[in-house]
Amino acid sequence: MNIWLISKYASPPQYAKAPSRLFYLAREFKKLGNEALLITSDANHFANCPETDKIYNDEEQDEVAIRWIKTKKYIRTASKDRILSWFDFERKLFSMKLSNMAKPDVVIVSSLSIFTIIYGYYLKKKFGSFLVFEIRDIWPLTMTEEAGFSKWHPLVLLIGFIEKFGYKKSDLVAGTMPRLDLHVEQLLGYQRPFHCSPLGFDPENYSEDFLKERNPFLDIIPSDKIIVGYAGSMGVTNALEPFIETVKMMKDDNNIHFVLVGSGDLRASYEETLKDCSNVTFLQRIQQSEVKYFLDACDILYLSTKDSKVWDYGQSMNKVVEYMLAAKPIIASYTGYPSMINEADCGKFINSTSAEDIKDAILYYGNMSVEERMEIGDKGRKWIFENRTYPVLGKKYMDAILFHSVKQKN
Repeated sequence: MNIWLISKYASPPQYAKAPSRLFYLAREFKKLGNEALLITSDANHFANCPETDKIYNDEEQDEVAIRWIKTKKYIRTASKDRILSWFDFERKLFSMKLSNMAKPDVVIVSSLSIFTIIYGYYLKKKFGSFLVFEIRDIWPLTMTEEAGFSKWHPLVLLIGFIEKFGYKKSDLVAGTMPRLDLHVEQLLGYQRPFHCSPLGFDPENYSEDFLKERNPFLDIIPSDKIIVGYAGSMGVTNALEPFIETVKMMKDDNNIHFVLVGSGDLRASYEETLKDCSNVTFLQRIQQSEVKYFLDACDILYLSTKDSKVWDYGQSMNKVVEYMLAAKPIIASYTGYPSMINEADCGKFINSTSAEDIKDAILYYGNMSVEERMEIGDKGRKWIFENRTYPVLGKKYMDAILFHSVKQKN
């Protein structure tokens, strides 16, 4: 089959600041004997895209055909320019000449931008394509729950209309979160064909070879203490306040040291709060390629999310994948639908915002022997290699498309 994967944010690895799952899925579809075309934009805060004067730019990487569309740039992620960039992408999709392109048998439209489902529906009607509507972030729910938008805001109403349209008109709804099907059913009042296609990783990037190299973080992080690590943003939605309180509460514990890596609006205030604590180190944001080295230098890993309805349908965080690959016990302050960590039995979900509960979890793993912590961490790494490599995910995705397309014809 000829498969088009369309998303404004889908950069191949050589340009990406973070891995683009759509590229890896396209590569797997190609390996399974299909043709794959990835259509994306050069206006992407997750990538450093090549400069170009042409609107439509074609290249090929790992036998995956890629079409870049030159789109309005933006600087701030939460800005009017970013929204305008979405509409510019949609406008140029509709202006794209199709007569010289092989017609798509399958069209996968992946958010964001959610508006792209309109173009996907156009392709479905024009070519009879099987249409997949893939959700990586539940908009507008994320806007109202985590960005503070009113449910009556014009943009929320518009995106809500487009979301419902996509669920109704697509042949298959896909989601990176495990229970998106519940959200779709609640929204429409009836079920739609659904496939969970979670975040994964390229196993070639996580061979054991990197462990043989000298880890640069060993020169920065104390070697005689148990290291509790956090890697990621430090903003409102990361809900790190209880963790910061835990650091303060444990400042006299000579056995535990905390290391936080990343940037964000609240980082400076956290550093100010902990300025008198000698048990914590803040490191600047690091490159994506360095994350696995940092995580390997830690003994226990921590993550948290803001209490939100968004998580009722499950999480789809790259951080969970990276943490499990690091083979370390994971403590997650998370109140939503549990997955992965509990399935692998490689850590704890704490359904609480209590600093005392976080402290208890840290001491639970901190009081274990190195071998016991390694055994727990290894469960996570084994599970993620069995269930979340892109060859595995690509095959399951392809099987779901084939199953539902045949079912639809019958």
